[in-house]
Amino acid sequence: MTAPFTKVLIANRGEIARRVIRTCKRLGIATVAIYSEADADLPHVKEADEAYLVGGPAPKDSYLRIEAIVDVLKKSGAQAVHPGYGFLSEKAAFARAVAEAGAVFVGPTPAMLEAFGDKMKARHVALAAGVSPVPGVDAPIDLATEGGRAEARSAAARIGYPILVKAVGGGGGIGMQIVREEAGLEKALETCSNRGAAAFADARVYLERYVAQPRHIEVQVFGDTHGQIFALGERECSLQRRHQKIVEESPSPAWFFQGAEGALRRAKLLESAVRIVREVNYVGAGTCEFIADDQGEVFFLEVNARLQVEHPVTEMVTGLDLVEWQLRVAAGEKLPDWSELDRKGYAIEARLYAEDPAKGFLPKPGAIDTLRWCGGEGELQTARVRIESGVAAGNKMTPYYDPMLAKVVAWGETREQAMDRLADALATSEVAPCTTNASYLRAVLANEDFRAGRYDTQFAEPFAKAWGAAHK
Repeated sequence: MTAPFTKVLIANRGEIARRVIRTCKRLGIATVAIYSEADADLPHVKEADEAYLVGGPAPKDSYLRIEAIVDVLKKSGAQAVHPGYGFLSEKAAFARAVAEAGAVFVGPTPAMLEAFGDKMKARHVALAAGVSPVPGVDAPIDLATEGGRAEARSAAARIGYPILVKAVGGGGGIGMQIVREEAGLEKALETCSNRGAAAFADARVYLERYVAQPRHIEVQVFGDTHGQIFALGERECSLQRRHQKIVEESPSPAWFFQGAEGALRRAKLLESAVRIVREVNYVGAGTCEFIADDQGEVFFLEVNARLQVEHPVTEMVTGLDLVEWQLRVAAGEKLPDWSELDRKGYAIEARLYAEDPAKGFLPKPGAIDTLRWCGGEGELQTARVRIESGVAAGNKMTPYYDPMLAKVVAWGETREQAMDRLADALATSEVAPCTTNASYLRAVLANEDFRAGRYDTQFAEPFAKAWGAAHK
């Protein structure tokens, strides 16, 4: 097949920028990188065909500057913009600005981004598709209006404690608090509203039932401009700390997906994901997120209208290059028929962070003097193990961005084989003198309950506390 574009600008940094560059190089597409003053020496800057400085170290001064990035787009003559994940990837204003500059935004349309960027709108889309969201309010609550706080108290009483208070524009656990009794509601409302205003310029909140010890399951979906939408399988993302994913795997080992009845549940889940995004005629890669209670009942949470950090897990069990198909769909190409997609084996991904899990996962920025993946240098890409990193020896982990050093991904014919390969990859990699969570990840992979698939979103932090106490 011919390349869908001749030149693509990557409006991101680090690991995901390198990931997009790798696919573009294979397809013969020239690449344009952007970087902040703090990232001038990162590998993605050197690996791209062109690179442009867009501002200072803080994201608001660089990677969130729409005007600066569009200026680079015009200077470089790139035909398309791949936003990666995070930063501007789900901002309708950025997608519009790219289109107005005469280029193609590699992702959903602005209208689709708006439909799923607002959690209340996404909730109504799911309801229209006949899919049940977590019980909660059906409209955002503005605490600044007269009666807003009374409305919140009334809604909380109706839903029943414990509840979750969430910022409407929130994500990644930002602006989210559990409230177990009425006495804690007022403070949680204030905190979530303030964080939503600061991080997302939206002070509104909403309330939903807190599902204790849930499993976090997500479905990779993909649509094209020809009306086709496919679900490419589910990923289990329940190993989290502070609502941030640490380990992801596919297929899910949850008990309710086992056996003949489990296969029917899985098929229903995938069908629900397709129905939700079909409501907006979704185009591109996206992820429908769900939570399941201890009875196996599944509720819709939200849609991430972009590529996920953990997309390599799906790639390894399907054999697809999702970045390539993002580019092809953005260029108007029709997806192959993936209705009978053959998913093989098991894949599991661990996020290796520069942090101290024994001290509450405290980020540990600093110099990287030595970096060897599985005994070798640079990124590693094989059929069994993938290392996707945004840094190299000689770089520094700065305090300005997420402290992820790499995604370490392993595939196996069985889940046990995949876990063992991941543990071996972590054990044979060296990042120094950084403090990392590698030992913690290996301990998780060796844990009897984790290996049996008996874990949920409440597993990671208590385990870290016990592990940290034993390793002081």
